[in-house]
Amino acid sequence: MTKAELLLWERLKQNKLNGYRFKAQHPVSQFIVDFYCHKAKLVIELDGPIHELPEKKEYDAGRSYELKQLGITEVRFINEHVFNDIENVLSKIAKYLPK
Repeated sequence: MTKAELLLWERLKQNKLNGYRFKAQHPVSQFIVDFYCHKAKLVIELDGPIHELPEKKEYDAGRSYELKQLGITEVRFINEHVFNDIENVLSKIAKYLPK
């Protein structure tokens, strides 16, 4: 895991976010996603600078489409958001979790 992923994982593991279970580096279809919550059908992806490259953007768009076809919601954050405002990141993730 990257530093940003480790930081977020500390706040997601052991059902710490509203009691929802997240798995890190979890397989979904042919992909390995950063974090997955099966109950909410929610994928969380953290993006570093490499995701700004045109070929990576194209890959990410195709992957997002495939996940959507499976009925899975994908939420993306850049690493800096996790480092600089993790509380806001957690708040945004929580909005995707059924109450």
